[in-house]
Amino acid sequence: MLTILGFVMIATFLALIMMKKMSPIAALVLIPAMFCVFVGKGAHLGDYVLDGIGNLAPTAAMLMFAIVYFGVMIDVGLFDPVVRGILRFCKADPMRIVVGTAVLAAIVSLDGDGSTTFMITVSAMYPLYKRLKMSLVVMTGVAATANGVMNTLPWGGPTARAATALKVDAADIFVPMIPALAMGLVAVFLLSYALGLRERKRLGTLSLDEVLEKETAGETVLVGAGGGAEGRTSLVKTATGGAGSGTDADATSGATGGTGEAAAGDEADTDDEAGADDGFQGLDPDRATLRPKLYWFNAALTVLLLTAMIMEWLPIPVLFLLGAALALTVNFPHMPDQKARIAAHAENVLNVTGMVFAAAVFTGVLTGTGMVDHMADWLVDAIPEGMGPHMGLVTGLLSIPLTYFMSNDGFYFGVLPVLAEAGQAHGVSTLEIARASIAGQALHMSSPLVPAVYVLVGMAKVEFGDHTRFTVKWAVLTSLVVLGAGILFGII
Repeated sequence: MLTILGFVMIATFLALIMMKKMSPIAALVLIPAMFCVFVGKGAHLGDYVLDGIGNLAPTAAMLMFAIVYFGVMIDVGLFDPVVRGILRFCKADPMRIVVGTAVLAAIVSLDGDGSTTFMITVSAMYPLYKRLKMSLVVMTGVAATANGVMNTLPWGGPTARAATALKVDAADIFVPMIPALAMGLVAVFLLSYALGLRERKRLGTLSLDEVLEKETAGETVLVGAGGGAEGRTSLVKTATGGAGSGTDADATSGATGGTGEAAAGDEADTDDEAGADDGFQGLDPDRATLRPKLYWFNAALTVLLLTAMIMEWLPIPVLFLLGAALALTVNFPHMPDQKARIAAHAENVLNVTGMVFAAAVFTGVLTGTGMVDHMADWLVDAIPEGMGPHMGLVTGLLSIPLTYFMSNDGFYFGVLPVLAEAGQAHGVSTLEIARASIAGQALHMSSPLVPAVYVLVGMAKVEFGDHTRFTVKWAVLTSLVVLGAGILFGII
């Protein structure tokens, strides 16, 4: 019974958010609460939720201060040269911009943290997509899938969990999988190339001079970087046409409303809706928050912070807490300016951390009621006896849906040991099972149970349902490429 209810609860949640019948926060809270009562464990709902919040509290703290930190870095101009450099390299070609998104996301993913990857990638690429009116779900889908492949690095999480759960060395899992993971990354680049060609066909190609000339002639947009109330109210548009002479309030609503629906237009022509997106919301080169004299200090601080994360000198939440405090103090020594910067990013902080704590309800109920355990046992028992000698393939296939519907902890510590034991009974090595278990990570990074994905869609102003509907099919395909390459090369 709990098995069926677990699958029904997950299906209900996904259906409601993809159909936009409920917001992700409301669905993450209300759906599991309702099912908890339905299974007769409503009296324990509070305990389940508190357990879930306790497990995710460090992640929420990390995201809170990471958003503030990178928001300040955007404000002071750290990423402005990156944006200008990528724009010149891409030459306003949508295909090159999408490929650039995949390459940037893959490179930044070397730090092993998805939230950081998405914050840096969106900060750099969002202005380009907005300027050329490209589909934002293409950006989020490509970034999430590239990060999912790179998430298999030993310090990224899944590989370390598999090594711990099966008591093997992480290097013995990861190093032999490098050729298969490289093929997965190539698949992401080919995907980005194909999606970029589709965007180029829809929008055409402009030279950099044409883009800048069009922007200067058609509109002037001043945006306080980092979003928030202060950033939105500074949006001013002076279009040459009569339709563009709206008020600040009109421009504000045009910039912040409806972006999720427009972003879904990768499946349809969104250029017809270009009028709804009145201006380029990007990084104003003349904003008052720029600190050019402190550029190298901020760059060094960011490199030091990322190095400390990789080397694990301190817990990530502590690092970002210290980094945010230092960045605010040095760049904005006056208290009113610090308060203004925090207020400017408060909306993003609230949206993301609120989503994390809402997800804690979902995971808390799934775990506390025993639904996760029953679902895992049912799936393992459903494996035909004749598939025993092919448990590597079975594990790889199961890792795709299971790491999407479950947390990595639940899969690697709950399901993987059972799969490994079944494999050993048929002569399949534990290392082979461990390697196959990381094949599904390309899809995992778009799971509603991964807090980092809410950073991605929140900063990109894309509806989570639109992102899910677009990304899942490509992420599954990428995971299958990794698995197929692993089998072809004799790794799995």
